This record gives sequence, structure tokens and C-alpha cells, in this order.
Amino acid sequence: MKTRLSPIISGTMNWGAWDKKLSAEEMAHTIHICLENGITTFDHADIYGGYTTEAEFGEGFKKSRLSRESIQLISKCGIQHVTGNRSNRIKHYDYSKDYIIWSVENSLKNLQTDYLDVLLLHRPSPLMVADEIAEAITKLQSEGKIVDFGLSNFTSSQTDLIQQKIKVSYNQIQFSASYFTPMLDGSLDHMQVHGIRPMAWNPLGNVFREDSEQTRWLKRLLASLVQKYDVGADVLLLAWILRHPAGIIPIAGTVNVARIQQLMKATKIEMELEDWFAIWTESMGDKVP
Repeated sequence: MKTRLSPIISGTMNWGAWDKKLSAEEMAHTIHICLENGITTFDHADIYGGYTTEAEFGEGFKKSRLSRESIQLISKCGIQHVTGNRSNRIKHYDYSKDYIIWSVENSLKNLQTDYLDVLLLHRPSPLMVADEIAEAITKLQSEGKIVDFGLSNFTSSQTDLIQQKIKVSYNQIQFSASYFTPMLDGSLDHMQVHGIRPMAWNPLGNVFREDSEQTRWLKRLLASLVQKYDVGADVLLLAWILRHPAGIIPIAGTVNVARIQQLMKATKIEMELEDWFAIWTESMGDKVP
């Protein structure tokens, strides 16, 4: 039985040292704003903030005085980051049984919780051993330390390698209107066939970050659709993702209160078929093949 996640997930990568540097009080306030607007799931990774953001969020959640049952926590492990908090000489991946278990237990301590709703392996390693991963996940699930298990940034064949030994429920991938490769390379088809729920990181793509021919085409179209649907362009881009039959869950990284209050409008939009294809067409810069 899969954990029930909110239709849009709040991404915490930039909440701490890597960008916004929110205090515990500000994190508590942001968590409350998310819940008030129907966003109950929070996406973490042990490496965020150079291994510091989980603990800061844990303090923020404690100050929020919310019940653990009111939210869902996702975290990721496996990347050995080069930072002052670790003795790593080079960035690498570790999916040994002992490391996965230690990493999860460390995340639980930092987040001040007894369990993760979802654990994801952060990025694939050429040296990962499916049997060893399965042993770690089985142990963690049997002890109630994780509920569901998934992957992040894994290809279809890498997913099959793991799934032959242990059930994979999620795969968190890069996907947006401006980066739609998983829609064409079989990744989203594979997930639908195997009952794997996709999550999408960077769901707004490069639309508001770059000035290119692609983003100019998209912005021009979105400006007209904003008038039609009476929502912001960012909400339309989320609605475009939600229209896909794979059931993709976008991960929104904003901590801006006004934007958080608008995000769930994407779940209410019934985007017309031709508008969906118009966005894809503008992104490709060519008509649908």
C-alpha cells in the first residue's frame, strides 16, 4: 500500500544553507502555510544544505507543534558529498547495506521523527548491488523506519535492476514542459507499466531562469493562457505536468507565501487538449511529429 502524498510536494532543497537560510521559526511558518494550502508532503535529501537542512527542518517542525501524522516526509540517501561535515575526498555514491541503514537512521534523528514515509536512492551508482539494497530496505521497512521505497534519477533499466529484488513505488525524475525527455524515451511509459509513481523535480524547467528561443516561445504562449485560465504561468506549467496520465507529482521549491497559496490551483485546472499540445509544441519549437 503506497503512502498517500499530496498532489504537489514542497521541496526543501533551498530552505536552508543552500539558498534561503530560513530560521527554525520561518520553517515552522512555511510548513503551516503549506498545510493550510493542501501541501502536506515535504521532500528532503540528506545532502541538502551540506547535510544541515534536515536537522533545521526538524527543529522547524518541532516548533510548528503539528502532529507527525499531518505531514509526509520523503528523504534520499546515497550521495557522498564533499563538504566540511564529511571526510569524503571525492563525490561518490554509497549503497552498501550498512550505509543505507545508517543514513536513514541519521535522517530520522535530524528530522526528529520515527519514520520516513518514503525513502529514495538519490542517484544511481554503477557499483550498486540490488541484493544488498533489498536487504537494507527490507530491514528498514520491517522495523517501521520507512514506509515506502523508491528511486531518484534512475533509468528504466536501472529501475528494473532494483525492482527484481524489491518493490519500487516511486522514481523522482527531472521533468517539465521545457525538459520532456522522459515522455519520449520510454521512462514514463515504463513507470506506468510497473506501477511506479513519478515525482518531478524542477517542474518549472528553465522557463523563468533562461532567456532562450525556447523560453521566449513558451512565455509568449503562456501569457495568453494566463488570461484564459486566470492563473499564473507557474501554475499552468504544473497543470501541464498533472495532465499526464502517469500521475506525476510536481515538487515545488518555493517558500514565497503568495506562490504557495496559488500552487494547488493547478490541480483544479482542466487544461484543454489543444492547449496542452500547444505548450509542448512551443517547447519543441516545431509541430508535433
